[in-house]
Amino acid sequence: MENEINLGILNGHAAALIFKELMRRALATIRGQRAIFETTQKADRSGDMTDVCTTADTLAQEIYKKGLLESFPTFGIIGEENLHVEPAKGENSYFTVDPLDGTKAFTRRQSTGVGTMFSLVVDGEIISAYVGDVFTNEIYGYRPGSDHVHRITDFNDAERLTHVRPHDPLKSHMLLRDPLDKYSELAQNFVLSNFKSHEVGGGSIGIWMARLWKREVACVIMPPGGGTPWDTTPIVGISQKLGYVFLRPSTIDPGKWEAYEPPLYTGEGDRNHDTLIVHINDMRSVGLGETLDVAA
Repeated sequence: MENEINLGILNGHAAALIFKELMRRALATIRGQRAIFETTQKADRSGDMTDVCTTADTLAQEIYKKGLLESFPTFGIIGEENLHVEPAKGENSYFTVDPLDGTKAFTRRQSTGVGTMFSLVVDGEIISAYVGDVFTNEIYGYRPGSDHVHRITDFNDAERLTHVRPHDPLKSHMLLRDPLDKYSELAQNFVLSNFKSHEVGGGSIGIWMARLWKREVACVIMPPGGGTPWDTTPIVGISQKLGYVFLRPSTIDPGKWEAYEPPLYTGEGDRNHDTLIVHINDMRSVGLGETLDVAA
């Protein structure tokens, strides 16, 4: 039986080393499965057996589960592949784990759009979140206690992500998840009136969002859809840490956007509206004004 040694209080820097090492192992495992993975069907949100799970999903999730339980034994875990660990009595901290974000892209052997991500929520606040790119070995995220988000390349070189200057929308691109005609009239008019062009991207939601964090695009719009702890919490945490604002069609004036606070899901939920995500310093340049009242 192993002897447990108390090494004192674990600070945010030490926690970040654990988090990045677990992500490094998960990324390596997923890459190693590219030519040998096996697939099983699973139910989607509607109950139809149209979704998939691969051996890469389960192996990567096991890496997170083992490492997080060993390092943070009192914390809960909510993972995509039927992983639910209750936090210890009196503990209000839990991790979300999306072991393989973009599973269908992975099964199609795509060279982009495959990631892995997790987050840590304490007392209702996302205090740490990381998104890893399977093919570039880049990690985006922030440690507990940090005010900054970094882009880490090859697990070594860290670059702080910042808002450099406002985008000129007439010279900028924006990013969508679905074709434009799948969005509300408000969203369609916003895109066509303000931006030079737009493109549609799929695969990993985390890697898709990273294009916004890197300032490759001016803003993004997500269509209505489901929300889960593992695919929503990390992107909300990183986006808000960087100064991005979440907006939806106004509940009072459907012809306008209103800011809102994205919910923290602990189970599957629904998002019945378009979601526009834009940096607070870009609000005026894209015609959204400067002052925001956050809707309940």
